[in-house]
Amino acid sequence: MIETINKIIRVSRGLVQELGREPYPDEIADRIGFSSEKVRRVLRITKEPISLETPINDDEDTHLADFIEDKNILTPQDSAIYDDLVTNLNSILSTLSPREERVVRMRFGLGERQDHTLEEVGQVFEVTRERIRQIEAKALKKLRHPMRAKLLRSFVDL
Repeated sequence: MIETINKIIRVSRGLVQELGREPYPDEIADRIGFSSEKVRRVLRITKEPISLETPINDDEDTHLADFIEDKNILTPQDSAIYDDLVTNLNSILSTLSPREERVVRMRFGLGERQDHTLEEVGQVFEVTRERIRQIEAKALKKLRHPMRAKLLRSFVDL
């Protein structure tokens, strides 16, 4: 495999000199006598990694990592919207009875690591899952009231 990689790199460099541009995998394959797919596969394997600390310009103050977006971090705008949503949600849930609030939080995983089944919530409250379903239905009916729901409507469009 090393010989194949070296051969493809050698031919590629020669074609760069000859053509004045990066050669297409088909051109390399024609020159070597390999299939285009094999050349593409080898070129994919041999891509050299580059450090995120690589300087972008001569002053070395800017690095490649400065230009790569971290998809796991919220933008300041999204963070502000999320904080506002949590505040409004907590405000609305606090209008329920403590038991209803806790049932809704557990069922939908609000402020919890995960959501819970009717059975799991029933065990916590030492009641049947049917009773938890009834409490949840009553709480959701209250939450659908226009005065409460309007606080969260603006978040639906986001």
